[in-house]
Amino acid sequence: MTTISFSENGATPFEKLIGHNTALLNQWNILEEILWAGTTSDKDMLEQIRRAMAFENGCEYCMVKAGKPDFNASQVKISVAVAFAELFCKDHKSILPAHFDMLREYFTDHEIFGLCVFIAFVNASQKLVKIFNRSENDQPNAAIRLKT
Repeated sequence: MTTISFSENGATPFEKLIGHNTALLNQWNILEEILWAGTTSDKDMLEQIRRAMAFENGCEYCMVKAGKPDFNASQVKISVAVAFAELFCKDHKSILPAHFDMLREYFTDHEIFGLCVFIAFVNASQKLVKIFNRSENDQPNAAIRLKT
């Protein structure tokens, strides 16, 4: 059962949740666009992070959009970024300076900052969807199904 109804504002079910406050919806969409399009980070890496976080956060709506992450262990930079994102989801308070030292082996401080902002934004989005009990049935762009 869902906890709140969709608003009339927004193009997607997620936007219709945030659309209860149109000013917030507009700014949220601008920030999302900046995080995806206005970054120097590899878009595939960002997508793999988003996918991994969806499963870590238990966000069905986000899980079914594209399924599980699709990269292999030889893609070390993506592996490191995904592991950091999963740790952020599990327990952000356990992140230590040593984790940033590990990130610096593959990313500049500028890239690490962008990565952390992206991770925080995706985490907030997914947890918001999760607490409002949105499910895979609300995802119009599902590539997979969790339940049959």
